[in-house]
Amino acid sequence: MDVCPAWSPDGRTIAFIRVHEGQVTLLSVPALGGSERILISLNFQGSWYGQYPNLSWSPDGRLIAFPDKNPESMITSIHSLSVESLEKRKLTTVPKGYLADWCGEFSPDGESVAFTRYTSEGVADVYVTSVSGGEPRRLTFDQRQVPGLAWMPDSKSIVFSSTRGGSLQMWRIALEGGTPEFLSFGGDNPSPGTLRPFAVSRLGNRLAYVKTSEDTNIWRFEIPWGARPVSRPVKLIASTQHETGPQFSPNGRKIAYEAYRSGTYEIHVCNADGSADLQLTFFGGPMAGTPRWSPDGTRIAFDARPQGHSDIFTVPASGGAVRRVTGNPSNDVVPSWSSDGRWIYFTSNRSQQLQVWKIPAGGGEARQVTRNGGFAAFESADGQFLYYAKMTDSGIWRMPANGGDEKLVANVVAPGHWGYWALSAKGIYFVNLDSPHNHTIDFFDFATKKTKTIASLTEQFDTEAVDSALAVSRDGRWILYTQLDQAESDIMVVENFR
Repeated sequence: MDVCPAWSPDGRTIAFIRVHEGQVTLLSVPALGGSERILISLNFQGSWYGQYPNLSWSPDGRLIAFPDKNPESMITSIHSLSVESLEKRKLTTVPKGYLADWCGEFSPDGESVAFTRYTSEGVADVYVTSVSGGEPRRLTFDQRQVPGLAWMPDSKSIVFSSTRGGSLQMWRIALEGGTPEFLSFGGDNPSPGTLRPFAVSRLGNRLAYVKTSEDTNIWRFEIPWGARPVSRPVKLIASTQHETGPQFSPNGRKIAYEAYRSGTYEIHVCNADGSADLQLTFFGGPMAGTPRWSPDGTRIAFDARPQGHSDIFTVPASGGAVRRVTGNPSNDVVPSWSSDGRWIYFTSNRSQQLQVWKIPAGGGEARQVTRNGGFAAFESADGQFLYYAKMTDSGIWRMPANGGDEKLVANVVAPGHWGYWALSAKGIYFVNLDSPHNHTIDFFDFATKKTKTIASLTEQFDTEAVDSALAVSRDGRWILYTQLDQAESDIMVVENFR
């Protein structure tokens, strides 16, 4: 894929991003066609939470600003690249406990770069830093979703999209800070992911933006096994917004999931047939996600960001008070329970790298479990092993639950696709995005070490899912998966913008 085109100031060159076989490269090409020039390879394996790196030229055309990852810590910061010498220089340093810097944009006067700093997934604020160096200055203090930003032509203010008012809307803030000004357009569609990207014309009298509408729903099908025939998938949990992250209860009678129906992601639970929906959380702010059932089915663990950083919480499955489990100034995400219910596993960057940790279910001191990276861990039903994915390496890995060496079990998911697999007693179900025609759901058998296709998806699997998009019932009968049923976008222009 060739994505993210950006014009040079003189209009003669286009820089762009190429994504090929998991590698991400920054290139340029003459605007009227001609030979491509490879500028630099980036430390991405694909998109970051559904976004590809944005590019911004300096006004004199000598530099390109872009986000890139540290290959060791996997923390994303803003860099600049000299188009002539190809010298790469780091413009921002992400503080400890923060997730990433993103959306770097040169000011029209070339003196500053504005960017978004993420405390955790979906939680960001607008910052600005001098091109010559120095400590960045924070402009907003909202800790909300900020999908994009753009400078006004006079370099004195910044337009940005944000959920600071509830739904995603447009705002403007002066370079010296202060209270953001609400812009009364662009907020007519509350779907997540709207109002990105956008741009202000050089005269400042027009603003163009992309308005997107997406409808992601949870589907179910019966696993064909033995004499059981192949069945057609059924849309099980649906609305005009987003439903994702499904998980069966241990007895298979309930489903926990996250839904974007009130302008924010909240945790819900319903019957296995999709009826009797019950909303469990009411944070009304940054997203809550990745619900996981306790072994006895009485509580649900999940991650949420009420104070910016992500922490692990639990809530009674029948509804009730939410209880915080972790409180470290880091990002703790994607919980799961030990088979005896005594521990909650989670992924954290508290050691500066994404590793699997565990904490007593009632709270207490957390212990690091993995040493070579780990994400989205699940303990086997017998409590003997811990299975997990990685953000930097492909495959599903395994280690003894009480500690020991890890080994690769099956090379079945790409790096970062931590939500595209589900553990069962007999093997691993996973989404195969490399099938020659439709995406398929395949099964890796622990006993035979062989893989076979279980189902071919007739519609578009949600390939930009940043949550668990696959679940299997404990009895091995049912599979839940997330499907992108509708995706539409339009380019809107605001005339007489000022």
